[in-house]
Amino acid sequence: MSATRFAFYGRVSTEDNQDPESSRAWQLTRSRALIEPRGGVIVAEFFDVDKSRSIPWQRRPQASALLTELRNPDRDFQAVVIGEPHRAFYGNQYGLTFPLFEHFGVPLWVPEVGGPIDSSNEAHDLVMSVFGGMSKGERSRIKIRVRTAMSAQAQVEGRFLGGRPPYGYRLVDAGPHPNPAKAADGRRMHRLELDPFASAVVARIFADFLAGYGLFAIAERLTREGILCPSAHDPARNRHRSGVAWSKGAVRAILTNPRYTGYQVWNRQRKDEVLIDIDDVGLGHTTKLRWNPQDKWIWSDAPAHPPIVSREDFEAVQEALASRGHRYTDKTVRRSRHYYQLRSLLRCGICGRRMQGEWNNEMPYYRCRFPQEYALANHVTHPRNVYVRERDITPKLEQWLARLFTPWNIERTLDQMVGAHGGPAPAAQESELLKRQLAESDRKLGQHRAALEAGADPVIVAGWMREEQSHRSELERRLRRLPGGPERPHGSGRSRGVPAQAGRPGGRSP
Repeated sequence: MSATRFAFYGRVSTEDNQDPESSRAWQLTRSRALIEPRGGVIVAEFFDVDKSRSIPWQRRPQASALLTELRNPDRDFQAVVIGEPHRAFYGNQYGLTFPLFEHFGVPLWVPEVGGPIDSSNEAHDLVMSVFGGMSKGERSRIKIRVRTAMSAQAQVEGRFLGGRPPYGYRLVDAGPHPNPAKAADGRRMHRLELDPFASAVVARIFADFLAGYGLFAIAERLTREGILCPSAHDPARNRHRSGVAWSKGAVRAILTNPRYTGYQVWNRQRKDEVLIDIDDVGLGHTTKLRWNPQDKWIWSDAPAHPPIVSREDFEAVQEALASRGHRYTDKTVRRSRHYYQLRSLLRCGICGRRMQGEWNNEMPYYRCRFPQEYALANHVTHPRNVYVRERDITPKLEQWLARLFTPWNIERTLDQMVGAHGGPAPAAQESELLKRQLAESDRKLGQHRAALEAGADPVIVAGWMREEQSHRSELERRLRRLPGGPERPHGSGRSRGVPAQAGRPGGRSP
C-alpha cells in the first residue's frame, strides 16, 4: 500500500518576536505525529511568515499558493495537514476556506479532530468554528495587553517605545533592557538626547512661527540659508525622499510634534482595520494609520528627555495653527474626486520627483510644482510649474505596450520582464538568509558566554546555550543541503561556539 502524500500548511507572525524556524519545526512535528502512524508523508510545504492570522487565505502568499494548487489535477499531494489550526484559521475563515477542499476532493487533516475533517460531522464543524473564535479572541487579548502595557510605560516611566527619533534628537544607550530574558539576549534600552545642530533648528522654527512667519516662508528661509532638511540631515530617516530642500509638510510636522516639550507622548496614531470591499467581506480588512484627537494622546507624567521648546510655546503654536480656520493639513486624508490612469506612475523629467494629478479644463493633467528656492537648493533650472495632459501620453503608451506584446515579440518581452527583477536565485537568497541567521546565533552564544563569565547562574546559561546550539546545528544542516553549500569538515563532532564545559556548574563535564 503506497503512502498518502500530504501538503503541510503553517503560519507564523513575527510581531511578538517569534522564531519562524522554531515555529515551523513544532508545527511540522505535530503534523507528522498525526499522519505518519497512518502511512502519511509530507511532500510539499506551504508556510507563511510574518502574516497576521486576520489576513484571509487568499491574501497570504503561501496559503494562496496552496489554494491555487488545489485546482491542479496533477498536484503532488493527495491531502493537506495543518499542525496548528489556531494559526491557520481566524474568525470565520474556516467556513470560507474548507468548502474549496471539499470541492476539489482534498481531505484536510488537523490534530484537534484526530484525522481528516468530516463535513457531515457536526462535532468537527463545531470544533473548527470554536478554534476560529478562540484565535480571534486571542489576537484581541494580545492587542489589549500590548496597548495597555505600552500606555503605562509611556505615561509612568516615560519610556522611549521605539521608532525613529524626532528631528532634533538622537538615540543614546540607556542601559540593559528591564526584561531579564531580553537583556540576556543583548537588548538595550534607548532614550532621546539633543542633537546640537538640529535642536537649534527646531527651536528657530518655533520662534519664527510665533514671530509671524508662515510655514512656506520658514521652509524657504531655511532652504535659502543652506540648512539641511530632516531627510538630508539624516538620510536613513526617509530613504524614499530626495532631501533637496525644506517643505511646508516638514515644518508643520515639527510644529505639531509634542515631544519637543520634553514629555514622552504616545498614541498619536492608531491602526484601524477597514474592510477592503464592503460588497465582499471575505476579502477581509486592511490596516490604515489614522491620527487620534489630542484628548486620546498619552503624555508622560514627568519630562522624559531634554526639552527644545516650553509647553506654553507649543500650546501657543497649536492655537495659532487652529486659528487659521478649517483647511487641509498634511494629516488630513484627501480623496480625489477624479480618476487618473497614471496616478503615482509619472515622474518629472527635470527633477525626478513624482508628478501630481490635477483636473483642468474638464480633463486630467499631471503637474510638478517646484518652488524657486527648491530649484536653487538642487542646482537645477526648473520652471515653477510643469504640466502634461494625460491624453498626450496614453495613446503613445498604448502603442508601445501593443508592440511589446505582439506575437513575434512577446517571448523577448517576457524574458526582459523576468530579467528585470535582477535578484539572486532562490537558493542564493536562502543561503544568504541562513548565513545571517548563523551570524546572529554566534552573537547570541557569545553573549551567553559573557553572561556566564559575569557570574550568571551556570545552569540557566547552560540551558540557553544548549537551545541555541541546537538551533545553530539545524541552520548548518539546512545550509549544507543547499546547492553549492559548504561541506561538513571531518572530525567536527559539534558546532563551534559552545564550550564543552558549559553543561554543568563549575566548568566540569559530567
